[in-house]
Amino acid sequence: MQERFIATKDNITWHIYEDGKETAPTIFLIAGFPQSAYAWRKVWPLLAKQYHVLAIDLPGQGYSSVPRSGYDTKTTAHRIHELVIQLGLKKILYVGHDVGSWVGFTYAHLFPDDLLGITLIDANIPGVTLQKQIPLDAESWRSWHFLFNVIPDLPEELLKGKERVLLEWFFSNKARNWRTAFTKEDIAEYVQEYRQLGVMRGMLGYYRAVLDDFKINEPLCTKKIVIPLLTINGEFGSSRDLFEKLKTLGKSVNGRTIKESGHYIPEEKPADLAAQILEFIKSLV
Repeated sequence: MQERFIATKDNITWHIYEDGKETAPTIFLIAGFPQSAYAWRKVWPLLAKQYHVLAIDLPGQGYSSVPRSGYDTKTTAHRIHELVIQLGLKKILYVGHDVGSWVGFTYAHLFPDDLLGITLIDANIPGVTLQKQIPLDAESWRSWHFLFNVIPDLPEELLKGKERVLLEWFFSNKARNWRTAFTKEDIAEYVQEYRQLGVMRGMLGYYRAVLDDFKINEPLCTKKIVIPLLTINGEFGSSRDLFEKLKTLGKSVNGRTIKESGHYIPEEKPADLAAQILEFIKSLV
């Protein structure tokens, strides 16, 4: 595995973990909040035995640059398209988790020619699997942050110096067994990343653009994704109905459930997830 920084013509500097054979088909791995490309550390070695793997920090995430604006899924999809061009890649398998899936849904509609297929993992996608009304019920704790994160300025102030508290709340509540999925060193890495100047603001930016995402996705939901789509959810995840909500939105949609996993499937069940990704990509090439 090597780390790379790639600058694209839209002034984004991307941080990338790269592994595997450059001559093999390429798999993009893109995570969400409150995580980074580091979330794929257990998955990419399993994929890299056969494929070219790039785990990528989104703009505003991890060690990528933090733009002032442009966190909606359409802008981010265009930025990823520029990265694909810059890297000289023809067809990739896009694998997104959480916010990475939000972006992936839009990307699949806008740039199908970039893609062999797409995998969307345990995500509530604005305007697609997430509706504007968040009900007050026994499941509300799964989605409270959609409301908190959009407030201007306040979250950054309240979370400053409390990054570990935030991370451990998410991991302990949304993972099936968080202490086996995340080591102290893993938590420390995420804390370090989210304490960097601008990174918390950057990742909150994706939530502050959610209403834009609703508008972007509304017309897209009237069209079918033309490339093969695989949905994966955790048995105890945050989007257990992901396949049911997406199965009519693509021409070729299949769904899988990872047993005994919560939301953080790449870290909770990396071998099971890698097996599903490998089975999927083998059907595409």
